[in-house]
Amino acid sequence: MMTSIRALIKMHPVLTYYILTFVISWGGGLIVLGPDGVLGIRQPSQAQFLVAILAGIAGPSVAGILLTSLVDGRTGLHNLRSRLFKWRVGARWYALALLTGPLVASAALFALSPTDSAFLPGIFASDHKMSLLLIGIAVGLGAGFFEELGWTGFAIPRLRLRHGILSTGLIVGFLWGAWHLLLFSGRGSPSGMPIALYLSVLLFSFLPPFRVLMVWLYDRTESLLVVMIMHAGLSATSLILQPQTGAEVVAYDLVFATALWLVVAVVAAANRGQLDSRDRRTC
Repeated sequence: MMTSIRALIKMHPVLTYYILTFVISWGGGLIVLGPDGVLGIRQPSQAQFLVAILAGIAGPSVAGILLTSLVDGRTGLHNLRSRLFKWRVGARWYALALLTGPLVASAALFALSPTDSAFLPGIFASDHKMSLLLIGIAVGLGAGFFEELGWTGFAIPRLRLRHGILSTGLIVGFLWGAWHLLLFSGRGSPSGMPIALYLSVLLFSFLPPFRVLMVWLYDRTESLLVVMIMHAGLSATSLILQPQTGAEVVAYDLVFATALWLVVAVVAAANRGQLDSRDRRTC
């Protein structure tokens, strides 16, 4: 029985990974928050919300490490560790990883701010600037490390065996957005906006193009560490710079997504009209 299950996992490693990730993350969130908390009927306590977040980010990392061990054994774990500690990749890649999220987000806000002062970066409007900055950095580092152990540590190299950078980025980007649904499902939408539309903008507008850029960066560096930094930069930016009211968040996310797609187009144009320039990776 166990042999047949293991063989099935090896036949469909990416599908198994995503099923396990969602089960751990969503299952943990549902246990901690309960259906009422997830649906926004009952406001969870700060402690419950923190535990739910920890359960959520445990999903990608635990699933990634477990399946790496099951599918590839010690060799796979050694390879994962090597990619995690690969830091000699050139300063320009670190600059791209760290600055892409903050700079493109700032450009989007700069473009919108003449229309309404509500589009000023969220940290400017906050009464607790230092706390917001420190929380943003801490959350960014935690999300970047734990999530990318799975998304980039396990799933992306296997998807790259069959798909190009754009296709891989879109697949992982949309699943990445769907994975966040439990966390955002209890959030109310701006007045007059259907919650489904609001969540679609929050989770599926800018995450796919940003993931395409992350896959491209990983393709060039093969460094899991650099991708973690890029993810951390985006997560920190979302907390520190994002406008603090609902309607402005929607407009900002759409402009941010458009700007990211422009960056993708520039990267492709600089690479003779395509993102891929190397043979697809082996795991």
